[in-house]
Amino acid sequence: MYVQNVDYTSSEAPERFVESLRETGFGVLRNHPIPGELVTSIYRHWQAFFDDPAKHDWRYDTGRQDGYFPPDVSETAKGHGVKDLKEYYHVYPWGRVPEALRGEIMDYYRRAEALASTLLGWVEAQTPAQTAQYYREPLSRMIEDSGQTLLRVLHYPPLAGDEEPGAVRAAAHEDINLLTVLPAANEPGLEVRGRDGSWHEVPCDPGQLVINVGDMLQEASNGYFPSTTHRVVNPSGEARLQSRLSLPLFLHPRPEVVLSARHTADSYLKERLRELGVI
Repeated sequence: MYVQNVDYTSSEAPERFVESLRETGFGVLRNHPIPGELVTSIYRHWQAFFDDPAKHDWRYDTGRQDGYFPPDVSETAKGHGVKDLKEYYHVYPWGRVPEALRGEIMDYYRRAEALASTLLGWVEAQTPAQTAQYYREPLSRMIEDSGQTLLRVLHYPPLAGDEEPGAVRAAAHEDINLLTVLPAANEPGLEVRGRDGSWHEVPCDPGQLVINVGDMLQEASNGYFPSTTHRVVNPSGEARLQSRLSLPLFLHPRPEVVLSARHTADSYLKERLRELGVI
């Protein structure tokens, strides 16, 4: 399985990037406009947040879905019976964020959202006419004034050795949204499943970005762009004692956007959140 590593500044970038999404559901970008030092600083500051018991003061709101999600309410991937080994914080521009962390994380949110919007424009421009006919409105218009795009600060704690049998950091799943933008995590572990069912490590060196197709883009494109299954595996050896942090931005359309004859963005999202056990 070949996930293309594309130079964002190249004139061929849109074509090569969208080709990789079409073939694998994933693409990797280098020389992109998000500063690596910003990501590194966010990981350091949010590690301190997750290490502090005061994190529980920011417990999530079940209606708004913003705030801190502790390990005991972590997602259970569709088709699995064991919760993932993770905790996380949901960041929205309108949501609650500790004041000491707000400026930096919102700077990243704005940068990542702008880049995701550009990449969605690449997808729209590179979509064949016979597939574009399935879009109920242009992809770029689906995200205008959305307010639903989610930045998740993910923390996978060190493994203690007493984890529930079968529990992994993130069980095999597909993302719900249009596109996911993910900077390199501070530790490896991300894998993607090929069409033959085998698993492949997704290499992403510091400073690079992984982008993948979500279920909503697959739905809107009538399956042309595949929402590929991926997971985060448990480390072994000394790496078991290390935390892993990652920072996925999930690009979401407005709730009323019609994805297909079956779903609006809102109906699809709520269906999946119920499956994950978080609403």
